[in-house]
Amino acid sequence: MKFDSILSEINGFGKFQIKLVLIQLFSRITLPCHFLLNNFMAAVPSHHCNISALDDGGLFGNLTLEQKLTVGIPVENDGTPQSCVMYSKPQYQHLSGCNNSEDMHTVQCQNGLVYDNSIFKTTLATEWDLVCSRKGMNKATATIFFIGVMVGAPVFGFLSDRFGRRPLLLVSYLSSMIFAILSAFSTSYVMFVIMRFFTGMSLAGISIISIVLNVEWFDVKHRTFSGIIISLDWTLGNWILTGIAYCVNEWRMLILAVTSPLIVSIIAWRWLPESARWLLANGKAEAAHEYIMQCAEMNNRSKSMASVTPRALLESAQTETVDKNYTFVDLFKTRNIRKISIYSGIVWYGVAFTYYGISLNITGFGLNPYLTQFIFASIEMPMKIGLYFFLEILGRKPGQVSALLLTGLCLFINMFVPKGQWVVRTVVGVIGKAMSEATFTIVFLYTTELFPTVVRQNALGYTSFLARLGVSISPLIMLLEDVWYLFPAAIYSTVAVGSGLVASLLPETLNAQLPQYIEDIDKPRVQSTEKKEVN
Repeated sequence: MKFDSILSEINGFGKFQIKLVLIQLFSRITLPCHFLLNNFMAAVPSHHCNISALDDGGLFGNLTLEQKLTVGIPVENDGTPQSCVMYSKPQYQHLSGCNNSEDMHTVQCQNGLVYDNSIFKTTLATEWDLVCSRKGMNKATATIFFIGVMVGAPVFGFLSDRFGRRPLLLVSYLSSMIFAILSAFSTSYVMFVIMRFFTGMSLAGISIISIVLNVEWFDVKHRTFSGIIISLDWTLGNWILTGIAYCVNEWRMLILAVTSPLIVSIIAWRWLPESARWLLANGKAEAAHEYIMQCAEMNNRSKSMASVTPRALLESAQTETVDKNYTFVDLFKTRNIRKISIYSGIVWYGVAFTYYGISLNITGFGLNPYLTQFIFASIEMPMKIGLYFFLEILGRKPGQVSALLLTGLCLFINMFVPKGQWVVRTVVGVIGKAMSEATFTIVFLYTTELFPTVVRQNALGYTSFLARLGVSISPLIMLLEDVWYLFPAAIYSTVAVGSGLVASLLPETLNAQLPQYIEDIDKPRVQSTEKKEVN
């Protein structure tokens, strides 16, 4: 008896599955809190040179603050003080409206900077002056974090395929909390980025293992629903991040606040089940039978399991592959799985690259950053509800392709909307963000269905590695606006469209049973007869 058939018998969407989703809720809501934390933790408030020591003949000290700024700092085209330069000598003639002077030389800030703390009390930028010539170091904090996620994804993918989903989740919970706390108490920039690297590496385990563990316990009929309901944790985490960041405007306390839900996850881990699919694929029929019986009992289907024994479960599995240890190399073993691996990797890179290109640039729409983050989070809920019906009717491939192409289109349109028209920019940006969020929701579900159980975590680790490679580069792309202000948007749009076209080369998985072994990839995908009867 195939495992999908067993799940149908014991109810593949009952109290057991609901408990599984709720247990992992607290760990999964921390993911968007940390992944998007730089929007607030590394925010750059308005700033200008500290001109309190600038004086010429003792007159400077008698001026008001506004007059000091007028004579001490040059202005931008919109009349605001320039951020990183000051006059070498006070320009008192500016007070009378005269701008003619032979000595209006400017220099870099000589006595530090003054920051506007009306929105953010402390950030990384204000802590270590990561602005002006050091602004690349501020962007690098996000890049280094996502490099950690990139490294952690294949590591946890391999280890969880080797040792199981459940123990590696506990390792992820503990290490994520420890390194996050250490980063909050960092005494230097170097210490901070090292701790953020290991925090990202640890959170990668939660990201890829939890989605697989959930999908492997849902039956074919409810697999789309499981993918959507799990993705709502991200939406909830987005809302929570906005609320916490609004109330906690000190970056150290903010890190501790968004990490605190992991305490609940560590306590609740003892009630988390192992994946019965993984146990069967690795010849652990006794343990798999125990969890299956727990599921049947909780879902009030114990009678349907009366004739199912560990021996029968083991005989139903392809025991000749039980003792084989699968690695990333197996993702390229046959022609068909090799094509899926290459195409999926490209799609993941494009999805993550464009998603974080939009998500980490919330100040580019002319609104308060908290309001922009809240709008971005709020649009996800109705989008995901509509996405459920789209995926159930039309399938994964058309959903992935159309969402990526529409993301690219919105980014392209916003290139030509003037920054002063913030309403239009925000509307188009929100639509693009919704489409980008849809691509991420689909790609997680799609990938778990494309790859067989024995290498599913390896596949998630491999694709997540490429995704985080894209994310690591994404924040740095914004530095190219100094070359051409439309350059970043053009790159994001091109990558979204290109990866959307590649997604059209992947096979459809709607209503198909999950493949168990690599050899199953070379066979026609078996459709669920139960699903056909429902329709």
